[in-house]
Amino acid sequence: MKFLHAADIHLDSPLAGLHARQDLPGALLRVSTRRAFIALIDLAIAEDVAFVVIAGDLYDGDWKDFSTGLFFAEQMKRLAPRPCFLLRGNHDAKSIITKDLRLPANVREFSTRTCQTHDLDELGIALHGHSFPNRAVPEDISAGYCEPLRGRLNIGVLHTSAQDAGEHETYAPCDPGQLRLKGYEYWALGHIHARRVLHERPWIVFPGNIQGRHIREAGAKGCSLVTVEEGRVVAVEHRDLDTLRWASLEVDAEGADVATLTARIGEAVQRAIAEAAGLPVLARLVLRGETELHAALASDGERLAAECRSAAIAAGGQMWVEAVRVRTTAPRNRPDGLLDPLRAAFAAGLSDPARVQQLLAEMAALRAKVPAPGREALDVPADEAGLASLVEEAWQVAEAAIAAEERG
Repeated sequence: MKFLHAADIHLDSPLAGLHARQDLPGALLRVSTRRAFIALIDLAIAEDVAFVVIAGDLYDGDWKDFSTGLFFAEQMKRLAPRPCFLLRGNHDAKSIITKDLRLPANVREFSTRTCQTHDLDELGIALHGHSFPNRAVPEDISAGYCEPLRGRLNIGVLHTSAQDAGEHETYAPCDPGQLRLKGYEYWALGHIHARRVLHERPWIVFPGNIQGRHIREAGAKGCSLVTVEEGRVVAVEHRDLDTLRWASLEVDAEGADVATLTARIGEAVQRAIAEAAGLPVLARLVLRGETELHAALASDGERLAAECRSAAIAAGGQMWVEAVRVRTTAPRNRPDGLLDPLRAAFAAGLSDPARVQQLLAEMAALRAKVPAPGREALDVPADEAGLASLVEEAWQVAEAAIAAEERG
């Protein structure tokens, strides 16, 4: 017996800031989440699974129109008679989804009031879950989950940030150690968009989202195919579902002339095309290193993007460039180490923990001012590692300015 565990579908979520770009494939961007969901149902049918679990955020907030709900109903008809067990997450809590379109007959939704158990006697399976009653759930709701049913393989369905939300907001935090002690054989988690296996036997799994929506969701996206034999989980396999792949092309420009840099960009593009295995790719090109080309590159983003497209065509793939980031530096025309004291002073602001937290709070306030569709795509640091990276980039800008003054 098999089942599928998916989460964070975000049906009809806009790919923030990209729809207005005339150089990008608008039709492909508009339907990417729908196509990934179709692939999920295709997989469920092909693998002849017993049921599908969606651990939160099927939707992306309130519907723009009824077509989102109608599309979901259409896919559930394809899935039938297999049931789909649906948990509401922060993006599709009942206070957000206000439309009255009736759920299809094979969709079984977990209660928003308390933990609810769906007992599948014929399969020897019991599923336990508690939907979000509203967007903000700051408490650990897993503590109130039902006791496991004897003689069943127990599955907990939970939308949570666990102990490490990463770039995501903290909702229904919980201790994976406590989940292990609950007596369930499998925890189907949602909310974190990167695949994470927090524990095996019992399995505690974030499958990640099924379609990347911005550059911080690069790489393969999909769901978990779970195999059960004799009342035990014997295999948990990732299966790709995305129909549009995000990739970060990191290229070292150190010491390169134009021809060498072009060749390096081509190699990075070829690797990304190969890893995408035939999927169209949305890429961000990031150039790093000390190079004589630094000044020219800063104003040459359009040509660099064209180089990526050309290399993709030569490699037999499809690629569009979401952005070009020039993180190179000009060659130093001074003895090594001359600016080391200044660089140390530049970075000293991060040596004070209180100052770090203040800066992160200011960054969070800045993020909050951006409308929701574009918020997740921002390059604004959300943690200390991101802040340290930003400081390094700021230093490179400062050092380049000093070099320009010296040449002038």
